[in-house]
Amino acid sequence: MVFCSTYKEQRRKRKQRKLEGDYTFTFYDSILAVNPFEWQTLCDRNNFFLGREYLTLLERLHKPHISMRYVIVYKKKQPVFAVYFQVIDFTAHVFGDLVAAQISDLQSKRLKLFDKYISKYKDEVIMRLVTCGNNFVSGEHGFVYDEIKREEAFYLLQKVTEIISKEEKLRGTISATLVKDFYAKSLPKAKLLEEDKFILFTVEPNMIVEIPQSLKNVNEYVATFSKKYRNRAKSIFKSSVAVEKRDLTVEEVKKFNKQIYKLYDNVFSNAKFKLVKLSEEYFYEMKKHFADVFFITGYFLNDQLVAFDSGYFLEDELEAHYIGFDYSINKEYDLYQNILYHFIALSIESGKKTLNLGRTASEIKSTVGAKAQDLVCYIKPQNTVSKVILKPFISFLQPTEWIPRNPFKEE
Repeated sequence: MVFCSTYKEQRRKRKQRKLEGDYTFTFYDSILAVNPFEWQTLCDRNNFFLGREYLTLLERLHKPHISMRYVIVYKKKQPVFAVYFQVIDFTAHVFGDLVAAQISDLQSKRLKLFDKYISKYKDEVIMRLVTCGNNFVSGEHGFVYDEIKREEAFYLLQKVTEIISKEEKLRGTISATLVKDFYAKSLPKAKLLEEDKFILFTVEPNMIVEIPQSLKNVNEYVATFSKKYRNRAKSIFKSSVAVEKRDLTVEEVKKFNKQIYKLYDNVFSNAKFKLVKLSEEYFYEMKKHFADVFFITGYFLNDQLVAFDSGYFLEDELEAHYIGFDYSINKEYDLYQNILYHFIALSIESGKKTLNLGRTASEIKSTVGAKAQDLVCYIKPQNTVSKVILKPFISFLQPTEWIPRNPFKEE
């Protein structure tokens, strides 16, 4: 397999460093250097997005723009905790007009400090962010643990994050450390990260659809709606009769790769906040290496690709991933709404218990039966400049106000 590194790389031993008490840890710059048995024992069976093959591909596709860090923590020499970080340098345009105003303010009040900060990098770079977790997917994909309690895992996370922050300062100026996407209901009672000067803030919720196991198709699902939403769904289906949906093979994804990426870029460019951008080969490589798990559907109008959706078939859940469509015909053919219903149809047909529609467009997603699961993040500024820059950063990530809709018949 293309993922296979040399035997020497896979078996390379790293000396365990002291963490605290019975705990030690190892630190790596590449997943290929991590002991595969130890990582897989903790991660592969629990979380696809922490699996070694997935991380190997993600790492390869996004070098040198994103650097990866991996840590395994041992308790009495037994691996009990694995955590994953992404290190990204951000430029001013990422933060938009609000940040530009902040920069103007900085230049007038703290010109020397700001000039010193950016002199080590390119002129546009204003922040280096170390993220515990995966910036390409939402949800709890930053760490896993075994044989320890969740409170203990958060304590280890605090200690490891502190070490990583120090390590990155040795490599270059670090601006902030982000620990992302915890379900609010699953946080431990002990506020360990907040005690370590992390700022807790909310982000857009994950929108989750519970799939009734008795249903056989999307029409039966829509039949559970009230008359208003049932008619709305029928109208959406009718508007897209001329659009052909096709599950794309590896060869077809390769053939349409440029069009797929262009449609993805349409949605990415239209987003309020642009954190990280996918590699141009992302969709093809994901389909090539995870054909049984990763799907991508093409929407064709007069043999022209006008939209696509993608996602992952996980154990009990369908994870909706990136989408793309032609905005100029979106309203006429209800492309976005049809994509949402297609995700529901696939979830039912594949026997999944839940559908994760991800963040953004919460109100529209609620009209097809999705319910919000609140997510929170932690962020810690590492210097004076980042304390100012993080104000608009957090502001951009705050949930927008929306009205939850209930399409189902009242009990």
